[in-house]
Amino acid sequence: MNATLQQNHDLAGHGVPGGFELVYADAALLVLAKPAGLLAVPGKGEDKQDCLSARVQASYPDALVVHRLDMATSGLMLMARSISIQRALGALFERRQIHKRYIAVVDGQPAAVSADPGGWSLIDLPIVVDWPRRPLRIIDDERGKPSQTRWRAVAVDAATRSTRVELEPLTGRSHQLRVHLQALGHPILGDRLYAPEDVQARAPRLLLHACALGFVHPVSGLPLQFDSPAPF
Repeated sequence: MNATLQQNHDLAGHGVPGGFELVYADAALLVLAKPAGLLAVPGKGEDKQDCLSARVQASYPDALVVHRLDMATSGLMLMARSISIQRALGALFERRQIHKRYIAVVDGQPAAVSADPGGWSLIDLPIVVDWPRRPLRIIDDERGKPSQTRWRAVAVDAATRSTRVELEPLTGRSHQLRVHLQALGHPILGDRLYAPEDVQARAPRLLLHACALGFVHPVSGLPLQFDSPAPF
């Protein structure tokens, strides 16, 4: 990290007027900590205009959306500060050169299948919009888009019949992690869309958090790594 990036980084890491937490800032991009329950971008209707991107743009008018997190998901989110950087970061996402990791707590104890030496298993199930029940997604072998998620168990809590897992999406489908874990038979606790009512009731929020974000800076060429502990 060069001196300019380090100086800007040292200024970040705290909430600022405008109601958002800035993790990192430089002339090219911003890294933010989105809380659960806040939209990433505006939705349809006057009641859905308050969102992270709008709050950030009130302080950084040049900020542009690069990717999104579900409203119920918390964690690290990246924004660009010019169209050229937005395109560059978008290309990194398309080439899978931005490393993302999530923490979740799921119902039960999922069994690892063909895990690699690091304990990672792969979920490879195609996802498509469930049109009669939009915005829900479903697994569909014929119409679904290729969707892959790496996962591994971190800790098992026998008392609560739950498992803490790490997740790495290799593709970026909407609701991918939630749908894939539901398909395994181990939905995320607090998931109001994909978990049965008893699993929903076991947490006050969706227990899914974007805990790590790593990539090569599109201007400096320096590797950047950001980490955010799960708040649950």
